[in-house]
Order: sequence, then structure tokens, then C-alpha cells
Amino acid sequence: MSTAIGFEIFLDASYDQSVIMVTEALKSEGFGVLTSIDVRSTLTEKLGEDFRPYVIIGACNPPLAYKALIIDPIVGLMLPCNVTVEAVPEGGSIVRIANPEVMMRAGSLEDNREMSEVAKEARVGLERVAGKLQSK
Repeated sequence: MSTAIGFEIFLDASYDQSVIMVTEALKSEGFGVLTSIDVRSTLTEKLGEDFRPYVIIGACNPPLAYKALIIDPIVGLMLPCNVTVEAVPEGGSIVRIANPEVMMRAGSLEDNREMSEVAKEARVGLERVAGKLQSK
């Protein structure tokens, strides 16, 4: 399912299983995990608040990131591509994947033809990731 800024997929899998599935699907499309922010742990540690299991994964496709950074280094402010996985209280998990083309619009880079092509290529790869997750 598309949202205003990305793609959303419901997985009928545990949170831990979903994180593994997302990581594997990203890897199969040439995206590596650069960062993994455990939001639940951070909010517990910093605020003393209990929060559902939630992770922000910073995914990067090195060839695409390189192309984008050569075109305009300011794009680094929008890298890596963010993917979130969160536990659903009733069971299962929700995965959200940022759409790079929307991020380019937010950064006013959509008028740059070369940058738009890189964003499109990244979007297509991330849509394949979403498709692989939906078929599970």
C-alpha cells in the first residue's frame, strides 16, 4: 500500500522475524543496512517511557548513493533510505519504506533530471523489496 511518503506493508510475522525479513529483502535488492536505531530502547533509556518494539533501519544502495552524491552532495541529508518496522499490538508487524522520489521533492531536487533518475531507480528497487515482503 502506498502512503504519502512511502510504502506500507503488514506482515503476519513477529517483530523479530519481520526485522530479519526486511533486512534480507533489502539485501536481495542491493541495499545494505548502515544503521539500525532501536527506538523502544532509546525511549526507555532517555525518557523512561515504554514503547512498542520499533526500529528505524537506514538502508543504502552504494552505487545509487554514489551517483546521487556526485550529482549533488546535498542529497546526503536525505541518505540513507529509511525503513521502519514496528510491532502491532494485535500481532504482526508494519513495515514502512520511504519513497526516494518523494524525498527528492521534499529536498527540492525533483527538477534535476539526473537526480530524478537515481531516485526512480532507488524507488523501483524499494518497491521490489515491498513486493517480496508482501508475498511472504
